[in-house]
Amino acid sequence: MTQANATASVKPVLLLILDGYGYREEIQDNAIAAAKKPNLDRLFAQYPWTTINASEQFVGLPDGQFGNSEVGHLNIGAGRVLLQDISRIDVDVAAGTLGQTPVFAEAIEKAKTTGKTLHIMGLVSDGGVHAHEAHIHALIKDAAAAGVKQIDVHAFLDGRDTPPRSAESYLEKLQRVCDDAKVARIVGIVGRYWVMDRDKRWERVEPAYNLLVDGKGLHHADSALDGLNAAYARNENDEFVGATSIGAPARMEDGDIVIFMNFRADRARQIAVALTDAAFDGFARSRVVQFGLFCTATRYAESYPFPAAYEKEKVKNSFGEYVGSLGLKQLRIAETEKYPHVTYFFSGGEENEFPGEDRILVPSPKVATYDLQPEMSALEVADKIVAAIESQQYAAIICNLANGDMVGHTGIFDAAVKAVETLDVCVGKCVEAMQKIGGEVLITADHGNCELMYDKDAHQPHTQHTTDVVPFVYVGRKATMAPRGSGALRDIAPTMLALMGLPQPVEMTGHSLVELA
Repeated sequence: MTQANATASVKPVLLLILDGYGYREEIQDNAIAAAKKPNLDRLFAQYPWTTINASEQFVGLPDGQFGNSEVGHLNIGAGRVLLQDISRIDVDVAAGTLGQTPVFAEAIEKAKTTGKTLHIMGLVSDGGVHAHEAHIHALIKDAAAAGVKQIDVHAFLDGRDTPPRSAESYLEKLQRVCDDAKVARIVGIVGRYWVMDRDKRWERVEPAYNLLVDGKGLHHADSALDGLNAAYARNENDEFVGATSIGAPARMEDGDIVIFMNFRADRARQIAVALTDAAFDGFARSRVVQFGLFCTATRYAESYPFPAAYEKEKVKNSFGEYVGSLGLKQLRIAETEKYPHVTYFFSGGEENEFPGEDRILVPSPKVATYDLQPEMSALEVADKIVAAIESQQYAAIICNLANGDMVGHTGIFDAAVKAVETLDVCVGKCVEAMQKIGGEVLITADHGNCELMYDKDAHQPHTQHTTDVVPFVYVGRKATMAPRGSGALRDIAPTMLALMGLPQPVEMTGHSLVELA
């Protein structure tokens, strides 16, 4: 059977992932509740829907840990719960064996025997999305106990997966760990906006690079807390803290050892490449260091030559791989901010397209923060989805609309409302087009965010994700849905396959959330 014939033999399905669109009944500080969204309101009123879990153990994360886009798309595409990197690392931290992990052990031993500085860098918070402070603390302790004589800590500040001004407590804890180790010091602080860019905005990355490599910041302070307070006085929240050198000058020298403790790849790649790739041309580097060893907590990309302590676990028969093996065509589409999630992560960490898989990348707008353009590029994404639907060449279309999450992260309520209203227009267009060709639509989210925009406890905007359940709407035939809160992201791929009339591969442990009448 040809690919076209195979595709024509199944009922097409569109999966709309509204990033950061959680479900919360309370209307206060809820951008979704405040938005005018006639299309979504109509769909919720006329079609069966439920809520599903997108955080904690339901997606392979520790108790209390909110979900995120990487984890969400991995679980959605895999059709099973995948133990996440944070949980794998947590096991070794709890056992007191993090420094004995072979790659970390090699780095520690090399720093010890050569007498070179061990640089530990990463996001210092308990946000748990890109890194966790407990991992950094444990590694400092293990390296000091092993006899490393000099540990320089480069602290990236959060304020995105944590309250906007919460870094003081994280830096205080880090300073205590360094003081107890006696051989460790904080040599620089910088907000993640600069050092963890993922959209090749190299003008952001360059000052962070100069801080790491040459110890040259835009600012200087005697202590990390002094540097933070000075940033607050400049009206810079944690995420935006300008590169600040701390204490005595500290440079990365040839032969030094670097451990990058971020475990999520997408926002770690650019600075890692800038530090290690001889052919890097994103900006003119002041100096290129020849490290004795550069290693990372996890594998950031298959093509990267440096070792990773925790390699990716192979996901067999993800939705994309399985559908491709059946000769069916599929489309993945998103704007820049969420393109890796709807491709690489949805495919279980597979970089390349599966047979019959097409991909469309719509550039995200070049603005400093998305409250300045809450529409982002969603309308263009929607137009391309409509064109793809009308072509009738795809059995499955998987789309991510980024607005709820990316604008939710700004903490600007009115902008988040506008983002949701933009989503509503996009959803309306896509559903109408799908219904015209006799297809079906599933609307869901990968995690919560914009349904809670103010943190009453911290008395500041709520910019991080939530542990709220997410909606799951089926726009199609008459059906009943699984009880609210009984399912999870792992159940989405099995549901799609069931609606397409396809058997579920044995590797998928989720269950269909839809029972057709």
